[in-house]
Amino acid sequence: MRLKGKVALITGAAKSQGRSHAIRLAEEGADIIAIDICRQIGFVPYPMATEDDLAETVGAVEALDRRIVAAVADVRDRAALKDAVDRAVAELGQLDIVSANAAITSVQKYSDVTDEVWDTTLDVNLKGVWNTCSVAIPHLLATGGGSITITSSSAGIRALPFYLPYVAAKHALVGLARTLALELSDRNIRVNTIHPTGVDTPQGHSEVLPVLLDERPDLRPLFMNSLPVSHVQPVDISNALLYLSSDDARYVTGTTLVVDAGSTIR
Repeated sequence: MRLKGKVALITGAAKSQGRSHAIRLAEEGADIIAIDICRQIGFVPYPMATEDDLAETVGAVEALDRRIVAAVADVRDRAALKDAVDRAVAELGQLDIVSANAAITSVQKYSDVTDEVWDTTLDVNLKGVWNTCSVAIPHLLATGGGSITITSSSAGIRALPFYLPYVAAKHALVGLARTLALELSDRNIRVNTIHPTGVDTPQGHSEVLPVLLDERPDLRPLFMNSLPVSHVQPVDISNALLYLSSDDARYVTGTTLVVDAGSTIR
């Protein structure tokens, strides 16, 4: 029960990695604030979460005898996000842990990146993370410190073809996290990033990528892991989040924790 008495905010919590994070932190004693957009964004090629998915996350956390407050909010909408977080913190009493997890991706050649794809991807994956941090930090300060963990990607520390807006946003998150880690260090708030390889979720599987790599087989090795797995599991990322959120990592801040099956050392 490494997180007993703690409250954790998780964005993108309705399914996939976000649900896994909610369950794993609840298993270790945390109460949960679960935020998700719960609707489809037009060009995103995989099914995004629904309100029914969010209800499943609520049920899974409650089955562990932990409290959970869930809300539908878009991380791009700072006012709506702030309202949801403020209400949840008022109900649960405090905030100690932030998992800025919500993100989208799409796969296309650079020449097929439209204004909509570019703007929306950066709005969700970069601005949405900043919004999450900015509305959460006052509550962490009121608690006397805490942990912020931002989900970046192996694409946040290396180039990946056909993911241009996603790569741009995920690289930017490293700078955001390191800067916040410095500015918040005197108030006992730690800020780190996690960098997964492909995760076995709907977002982690693309029907388009194999076609593009057939046209450019020279780029195929960039998508290979060193360890003999094609994807890691959501719980592998949740365990990294648990570590960074716990007192086991009490002096860990400004770091980039890779959970990538050795993809970035190839």
